[in-house]
Amino acid sequence: MKNFLVKTIANAAALAVAVWVLDKITLTGGSTGGKVLTLIIVALIFGLVNVLVKPIVKVLTFPLFILTLGLITLVVNALMLLLTSWVAGKLDVSFHVEGFWTAVLGGLIVSVVSWALHLVLPDED
Repeated sequence: MKNFLVKTIANAAALAVAVWVLDKITLTGGSTGGKVLTLIIVALIFGLVNVLVKPIVKVLTFPLFILTLGLITLVVNALMLLLTSWVAGKLDVSFHVEGFWTAVLGGLIVSVVSWALHLVLPDED
């Protein structure tokens, strides 16, 4: 349970950095508390998308991983961020990613920040 909580907080922080850096990734929630709650909900959606959909996409695109020496990971991460934005829109959560290239850059930012936070934060169950 602690590991799930740490990963969710790390994802929320990484998404917050992406929202802060990129103008075309928007998050509205009114007050600061509302934005934090929205970030946590989006982090949960992002975690579910990464757990349920990403492995299937990786298996289906395995030849492209080999062909591009792993660079297709940027595209897969962008698609996961766009899917998170779409699901958030369907659930009426105010998180939106505008455009594919914004999603590529946002996915890169989220990946780097999540990696750095997982180095610092404890990783135990």
